[in-house]
Amino acid sequence: MIRAEGVWYRVGHQVVLAGVSLHVRPGEVVGLVGPNGAGKSTLIRILALLLRPEAGCVRIEGRDAREDGAELRRRLGVVLHESLLYTTLTVAENLEFYGRLYGLGRAQTLRRAAVLLERVGLQPHTHLQVARLSHGMRQRLTLARALLHDPPVLLLDEPFTGLDAEGAGVLRGLLREHRDRGGAALVVTHDPSELEGLACRWLTLREGRLAEGPAGWALRALAGEGSR
Repeated sequence: MIRAEGVWYRVGHQVVLAGVSLHVRPGEVVGLVGPNGAGKSTLIRILALLLRPEAGCVRIEGRDAREDGAELRRRLGVVLHESLLYTTLTVAENLEFYGRLYGLGRAQTLRRAAVLLERVGLQPHTHLQVARLSHGMRQRLTLARALLHDPPVLLLDEPFTGLDAEGAGVLRGLLREHRDRGGAALVVTHDPSELEGLACRWLTLREGRLAEGPAGWALRALAGEGSR
């Protein structure tokens, strides 16, 4: 569903990604771990078609992002470290704006927004300005924003950050439903237990290269043992 082939990326003379290849298939949740500064966020941005790699290619649903990038972005649900929310707008206004950006009709946007805001627990705060939301509430709204257009591919960079236990449970439920509908998800986390029972595979990024293994291996890799 989403595939990277031989992706290279440098910042100055520093190699961040060295020929990275991966494939996340329909019905898979794949976890991604690695030390700070390993390039996980850079990889997510490249897969989200927000950064252009120095070499290699990204394919989404079999289509080359170099040829269909603008259209393919609408097939992605993305959570970055930045919320991409407009703080001067209300909760509802943010989703209405993104609905237009994703090409949804107003009625469809309102229906999807109502369902998602109920799921993430923000329905009582629909008319609240985003600037007045707590960090955890903003993260919940960010999840609703990423899922608004029902994208087949999710690229989530530490989506559990700022969520309380209830919010983390909601996110796991949303990921499970997405997986069971045949969607694909790549999720960056510092804590593999957040994806317990969800992730079918684990990737670790270290010194620009990816390796793959099971959950226990991911914990060791995060501690610096699994890639030796």
